[in-house]
Amino acid sequence: MAKFMVLYRSSVSAQEQMASASPERAQAGMEMWMRWAERVGPAMVDMGSPLGSSRSVPSGVHAETGSTIAGFSVLEADSADDVVTLLGDHPHLQAPGAAIEVLEYLQVPVM
Repeated sequence: MAKFMVLYRSSVSAQEQMASASPERAQAGMEMWMRWAERVGPAMVDMGSPLGSSRSVPSGVHAETGSTIAGFSVLEADSADDVVTLLGDHPHLQAPGAAIEVLEYLQVPVM
């Protein structure tokens, strides 16, 4: 099995999303995420977390992506296609301007 980093991209930061959600909306959103995590089952290595603002090192140097990385998860599967299938009905995709990026962990060369 391979391991994959799943990045949740959004046109709105996680902080803004959480600050503007009513308690009822936040609870409903969390329930949707938990149902998705249950469906994914053992493929879920790390549920992840919403992410705050990024800082670049060195300061002032950064790549423009056009969207914010709002959070991440780590999944395990036989292929990237399998991960894409697991993400097909992910609740993050219901947000306007949302996208999910899947990156496979690569083996570190042995020195």
